Amino acid sequence: MKRVIFHLAVALFLCYACDTKKPAAQDAVVEVNPALPGFDAAGSDQKAIDIADDVMASMGGRPSWDAMGTLSWNFLGARKLVWDKPSGKVRIDNLREVSPLETLIVNLKDTSDVQLKMNGEVITQPDSLQKYGKMGRAIWINDSYWIVMPFKLKDSGVTLKYVKEDTTDVGESAHILQLTFTDVGNTPQNKYEVAVSKERKLVTQWAFYREKDQEEPLFTTPWDDYKDYNGLLLASNRGMRTISEISVTDSPPSGIFDIQN
Repeated sequence: MKRVIFHLAVALFLCYACDTKKPAAQDAVVEVNPALPGFDAAGSDQKAIDIADDVMASMGGRPSWDAMGTLSWNFLGARKLVWDKPSGKVRIDNLREVSPLETLIVNLKDTSDVQLKMNGEVITQPDSLQKYGKMGRAIWINDSYWIVMPFKLKDSGVTLKYVKEDTTDVGESAHILQLTFTDVGNTPQNKYEVAVSKERKLVTQWAFYREKDQEEPLFTTPWDDYKDYNGLLLASNRGMRTISEISVTDSPPSGIFDIQN
């Protein structure tokens, strides 16, 4: 009887071994928010990087940011911008009557693609187009950072450091991240300290330093009043300053990048 039981146990074991597949190799880990080429990963803090990834997820996620079509906004009442992210085209309509500049259209991917209207006249002189094309790209760098900075915490040239835990000016508990820059943008000497809500995982305040070694910020403003724009969370409140007329669409309005319109 014992011999029968023994043979039965061996048979069951062999049967199980035949039917059991070897465990598959683990899938390669896919980074959900990869840094852009040139991000200073070695000089950045892992804790700061993890918080930046949380911010990206809270604001709609990397796929939504990568797939964004056209972003339009009124920058502090000074000008209106339309940025078509896939094509790189930017339209800037000046709202200040003191400037002769009316409309400027640039292409971030092609510096020779510039359209300009001043005092009701379309300007075609190459030197003017070159001068104002450079101005238009500088305007876009500044004005877009005021609205999409939280998506750019792991951009090229950025070093991201974890500074401390603190409270914002309105008393919300936050992580404080420091952004510095190397060989990128028009003002790489700037520094920002960005407050990320510990509870909401959203940027809720930023402080701007003109120089990296500056002890006191030039200004500090809230970063709040988030709303969903076609799958992306964007904030309009900057304290005494407001970003208004925000819109995110799949494609630009017809003819918007024609200087005649």
